[in-house]
Amino acid sequence: MLRSVAVLAVDGLAPFEFGVACEVFGIDRSDTGGPVFDFRVVTARPGTVSTSLGFTLQVADGLDRAADVDLVVVPAHGSGPVDPVYVDFLLRAHARGTTILSICSGAFVLAATGLLDGRRAATHWMHADELRRLHPAVTVDPEVLYVDEGSIVTSAGTAAGIDACLHLVRRELGAGAANAVARRMVVPAQRDGGQAQFIAVPIPERTPDSLARVTDWMLANLDREVTVDELARKALMSPRTFARRFRAEVGTTPGAWLNRQRLLRAQHLLEETDDTLEAIADATGFGSAAVLRHHFARVLQTTPTAYRRAFGERQRA
Repeated sequence: MLRSVAVLAVDGLAPFEFGVACEVFGIDRSDTGGPVFDFRVVTARPGTVSTSLGFTLQVADGLDRAADVDLVVVPAHGSGPVDPVYVDFLLRAHARGTTILSICSGAFVLAATGLLDGRRAATHWMHADELRRLHPAVTVDPEVLYVDEGSIVTSAGTAAGIDACLHLVRRELGAGAANAVARRMVVPAQRDGGQAQFIAVPIPERTPDSLARVTDWMLANLDREVTVDELARKALMSPRTFARRFRAEVGTTPGAWLNRQRLLRAQHLLEETDDTLEAIADATGFGSAAVLRHHFARVLQTTPTAYRRAFGERQRA
């Protein structure tokens, strides 16, 4: 379970990405039903830490204060040489079983340790080519918001760091905890394209002629069977144009997106209610408990019963 978090304050850090980690993990949100983390900021040499915008931070804690945390966050700080002290620290943390999250160009720090070799990884699309060049053993994907490799999670830049942090909260503490954090931050609780590996594709900014009205209708009617033809009519498009536009705007097919939203609703109902699996399957459009179990196993690698045992009881405790 995710209880303690340390953020690395590396010289030249990017303030926004650093602030993302502080915002998600560093604030006590128990008054609104959110989680509380044992949170700390650490650096290799306590004292003044420079930022990419010219101002400095005063960090009092050294790396020893992060020796026993559950999660270490590496925010963006540029792609230059990495201090060997951080390389050693991250290797020892990973060996202990600590989860490591990099945000944006923080992936360069992780790559310098060799921990990304043979793994799929995300970083800001502007840095993807350089990361490939410097670390050819890393499979760099510039198209995604974040990649979850279990003990290592990497994200793209800026807002994608929020998505990755919330994903970790959801993965470790359940959808209710992630939703509580997201509500306070006034951000979407989840952005992803429905892939089984929790790999999310970017969602473009909505425009006046976007599909927002149709996706809102889909969310309000998750229990219904819907077809592409029906959705296309609501969007005033041909089925072929609708399917093409949907993939372009949302990053996946209408069916895959709808199944992911149904699964998220099912997670919420498992956490917050005592409804039977059949009732939840009916309410979320899966139709039967067997189909619900299939999607849980394929996407979340668990069963609805195990998920409820892990997160439902915690939410009601």
